[in-house]
Amino acid sequence: MSKEEIIEQLLKDNIILSTGCTEPVAVALCVAKAKEVLGQEPQRIELHISQNVIKNAMGVGIPGTGMIGLPIAISLGVVCGDSSKGLDVLNCKKECMPEAKTWLKNHKIDIFHAKDVDKLHIECIAYADDQTSKVIIAKTHQNIVHVQKNDEVLFSVEVETEQQKDIDQNLTFTLEDMFDYATKTPLTKIRWILDTIPVIEAASKEGLRGDYGLKIGKILMSDEETSVRKRVIAKTCAASDARMGGATAPVYTNSGSGNQGITCTLPIYEFSKETNKTEEELIRALMLSHLTSTYVKQYIGRLSALCGLVNASIGVSAGLVLLQGGSYAQVCFSIKNMINTLTGMICDGAKPSCSLKMSVALGSAFDSSTLAVRNIEVEPTDGISEKSIERSIQNIGKIGRYGMDSMDDLILEILTSKED
Repeated sequence: MSKEEIIEQLLKDNIILSTGCTEPVAVALCVAKAKEVLGQEPQRIELHISQNVIKNAMGVGIPGTGMIGLPIAISLGVVCGDSSKGLDVLNCKKECMPEAKTWLKNHKIDIFHAKDVDKLHIECIAYADDQTSKVIIAKTHQNIVHVQKNDEVLFSVEVETEQQKDIDQNLTFTLEDMFDYATKTPLTKIRWILDTIPVIEAASKEGLRGDYGLKIGKILMSDEETSVRKRVIAKTCAASDARMGGATAPVYTNSGSGNQGITCTLPIYEFSKETNKTEEELIRALMLSHLTSTYVKQYIGRLSALCGLVNASIGVSAGLVLLQGGSYAQVCFSIKNMINTLTGMICDGAKPSCSLKMSVALGSAFDSSTLAVRNIEVEPTDGISEKSIERSIQNIGKIGRYGMDSMDDLILEILTSKED
């Protein structure tokens, strides 16, 4: 594959339609596939899942149910799950909801913390009479690596080899390669990115209409005085309010996360509207935002104790620089500014207050890009930033991938031992 083809595949793999938070969605997808392999409705479900999946599924709203957490997501996977929908598996008809709640009430679900596995690992075993099925998802949210019915293995792949291949292949690129693709590729090849806007904008409008989560977007927009910056942040946070609060509002992901997809998309779109940018300027800035976020995420890892809004807002800062007529050098300035601002913001699970973190991250993106277009960057002597943009990005990756493993353990311990 050529460099351009691999970047296109990277975009295809990372910008995906999803309804609901992607960790419980991935669990529902695994359950739906296990039910299909079983060939009948399961009487019992057993799950072995990694701590990062547990962390991101405990406190988040499940679309259309008015409930939070894994049990109802599992039940929806059983009752109305269709694995062919991928991450849109929880986009269920309203009439499925009472049936799912009834199934949950009358059937047994066992959930276990799987240790010594990849950070994204979901193993579902479904039981009915004397029949069993097993499905495993690993590495990415819809990457089914093992399918088994009773003692017959129907499909299985070596996970580590495939993942290492993917990482090695993607990391042969530089940030400048991503910039060149976003700014030089013919518009006819990248115009499709505009299709993500109406979907995510609809989620934002739902967040502004309803009372979801902390209502951050709605409250910010209700202020009598709003600036361009404040309106952009408010509309973006509203989409997260709706998604984390359990609205049936699909969004497009970035790096396996709906909130990251929202973050990479809406601020660029809203800012371009507010500042009367051309369609071409919007398309190229959106591409740069998504590609920069994805590139940084390749170093950090798909699930980490670092909040995913770190890489997503780094992408936004790059896109904002481009929308303001900035150069590649100024994009690098903005990214370094972001690295020295947000590195260390932890992920303590998917939940309604994620939109509050989004507000902070987007504020930093505006600050960093504003400084960058004035040729202001943090000094290479500051913190984990270096003269080289590549080494600066690698440093944040080291912190996210290797330096915070014990942080994940501690966060999960806190989340599972709260007092009433």
